[in-house]
Amino acid sequence: MEEVAAAAGAPQPAAAAAAADAADAAEPSPGAAASSPRRLLALLGARLCTWHIWKTVILGQMLSLFICGTAVTSQYLADRFHVNTPMLQSFINYCLLLLVYTTMLVFKTGSDSLCQILKQRWWKYIIVGLADVEANYTIVKAYQYTNLTSVQLLDCFGIPVLMTLSWFLLRARYKLIHFVAVAICLLGVGTMVGADILAGREEGEGSDVVIGDVLVLLAASLYAISNVGEEYIVKNLSRVEFLGMVGLFGTIISGLQLAIVEHKEVMKIQWNWKIALLFTAFALCMFGLYSFMPVVIKITSATSVNLAILTSDLYSLFLGLYLFFYKFSGLYIVSFVIIMVGFTLYCAAPAPTAEPTAVLQPGRAGLDNAGLKLEENDGESPAVAVQFPREETVVFSTN
Repeated sequence: MEEVAAAAGAPQPAAAAAAADAADAAEPSPGAAASSPRRLLALLGARLCTWHIWKTVILGQMLSLFICGTAVTSQYLADRFHVNTPMLQSFINYCLLLLVYTTMLVFKTGSDSLCQILKQRWWKYIIVGLADVEANYTIVKAYQYTNLTSVQLLDCFGIPVLMTLSWFLLRARYKLIHFVAVAICLLGVGTMVGADILAGREEGEGSDVVIGDVLVLLAASLYAISNVGEEYIVKNLSRVEFLGMVGLFGTIISGLQLAIVEHKEVMKIQWNWKIALLFTAFALCMFGLYSFMPVVIKITSATSVNLAILTSDLYSLFLGLYLFFYKFSGLYIVSFVIIMVGFTLYCAAPAPTAEPTAVLQPGRAGLDNAGLKLEENDGESPAVAVQFPREETVVFSTN
């Protein structure tokens, strides 16, 4: 017994050697410590340099270019021809959506037809259409009361509103990197505003700054509501349905508002080929923006799209250097880089979606589930297997 105890207590040479090797492996060598930052950079580069990230960045900047086109044509109409008709310009865009996408819904049958959509979800599209129309009108109206700097700063209020709505309505769950990325993008916006001040572009002080700031905040909130509704519809229903219904209700709402508040401005327009060309360019850019944005939202999210289009003001500035003789500042390039870094970081870590609560809904054609998407198996009926003590299995059908 003593010999066995002594043998058990004495360390074996092989075990001692293995323990020493493990201790040596636990202590990182200077070369391994030096290579860890390289590994981190390589991992970060591999995460960012993917086709999905590049595709998202390119598509987002295409949306920014469409917005830049609408901004430049609107400013050209206002500065050179004294035409201030934002509702008329939006009305033309909604009419184009109506002619293209609503007409496509008319020719569809079944649950995707226009009649079935109106029966099931008409009041939801009224809310989305109203929010979209008034957001477009309110943001343009705000320029009459406040300046460009306030609009650029306060318009970012829509991003936290959008993230909050996505959290509760779309069940998006954000990570720390998402908040860091949004903070970086907002830092880029702050840099852009600073460049505007240094370049002397903060002109345009209106008669009542408080009213203008409130209008900007209202417009940002309305855009957030519209974008959240668009993301849900595009990802759960269809892009054509969203554009067709927004075209239908947007045409009705903007047409009524145009007749009430803007008919005098329309009558004052001295039409010529230049004004007609600018209206056409604006309508095509807006139509392209509306047609293309659901595609980008479907592969990313409404929040990432709103981060991407923060660069649209910079594209407008670069065109304004030649069209409106703006002053250039190197901070514009810095702000563009900062915004793109924040946007890329946000897209590198897609926001996960919370698991929906398993609440069964009655299965019927055209059912609109607000919180989850159920898969229907028409050819199979569920069954329950019950195990009895005598090892007899009885199957009960739920039909």
